[in-house]
Amino acid sequence: MPIDDARFRQVLGRFASGVTVITTEYQGLLYGMTVSSFSSLSLDPPLILFCVDNRLTTHTALISAGKFVVNILAQSQEHLSRRFANRDIDKFHGVAYQMGALQLPVLDGALAVIECQLHSTAPGGDHTIIIGEVVEMHLRDGVPLLYYRGGYHELK
Repeated sequence: MPIDDARFRQVLGRFASGVTVITTEYQGLLYGMTVSSFSSLSLDPPLILFCVDNRLTTHTALISAGKFVVNILAQSQEHLSRRFANRDIDKFHGVAYQMGALQLPVLDGALAVIECQLHSTAPGGDHTIIIGEVVEMHLRDGVPLLYYRGGYHELK
């Protein structure tokens, strides 16, 4: 029985997730995208994963660069989630960031930061599963930005 796309999205929308912005640099250009399909994978070695649509230019940049940063957004950073989800703008214009240990953009105010080398990739339908090996981490106190049922929410 075929799965209805709209119903599939509706069902998956019942899973609350944190929000991340993945950043990288390739051939002198900065790339970034909002990702909620982020997860820890392994403690030994320390691995994380996320999924990227195969059609995005950021997909090619991430794999070609071979390194990236996972910026876990704080509750106050909904504007960054929206900005990096937009395909039609210069995503870094006016955004405060510093270059991290891997010389990649680390967004100011992120709740946690995970800098990774590309470990491997795997096919996942119309997406690629990107697995990163953690090489550096930073964290600060705060409350995470949450996404649930197509909208942003706060912990109560």
